[in-house]
Amino acid sequence: MRILLVEDDLLLGDGVEAGLRQTGFTVDWIKDGVSARSALEVVDYDGMVLDINLPRLSGLDLLRDMRRHSNPLPVLLLTARDTVEDRILGLDAGADDYLVKPFALGELVARLRAVVRRAHGRASPMLEHAGLSLDPGAHRACYQGQDIELTGKEFQLLELFLDNRNKVLSRQQIEEKLYGWNQEVASNAVEVHIHHLRKKLGANFIRTHRGVGYQLGG
Repeated sequence: MRILLVEDDLLLGDGVEAGLRQTGFTVDWIKDGVSARSALEVVDYDGMVLDINLPRLSGLDLLRDMRRHSNPLPVLLLTARDTVEDRILGLDAGADDYLVKPFALGELVARLRAVVRRAHGRASPMLEHAGLSLDPGAHRACYQGQDIELTGKEFQLLELFLDNRNKVLSRQQIEEKLYGWNQEVASNAVEVHIHHLRKKLGANFIRTHRGVGYQLGG
């Protein structure tokens, strides 16, 4: 999943970015509201972690602008203010959840996964298909009852296919979900990841639609 982190506190932002990457997210970190609004116009994110107090454009104003333009992106709002009125203000502006600073990184990750999961219409945190079971929270994968070892990108790729099981995904779409702005992507990276997954799960688990992209098989 590709996440937009909008936080102007350098120390906090650095910690959150590192923590999200370590738990399997692709993260783009932006430090002001205007740049975040521009990013939303060009990247199809899965979720956003948004601070309220931002330079150039506040988090609440950015959120209101998103909802006015019918952008349904799941948003976890961060704030240092812990009053009932502030929480109501954030939720009424369109936030899906609300977290008060200081917070535990584990709680942020769990809340972020929850709001994204709800946006996909899933009640269960588990993803299952054709003998494969993924637990994104524990970063655990089982196939036909046996644990399997996956690299971080392989896990992300399977999660992407399972969240889009009826869609054909182009290589460009896959690259945009697996790699952020500052990450170099080899020209055959997606093909290599899919080759390795087929060796672990079977040649038909991921189907190729020549000239179009890839789709979950099984």
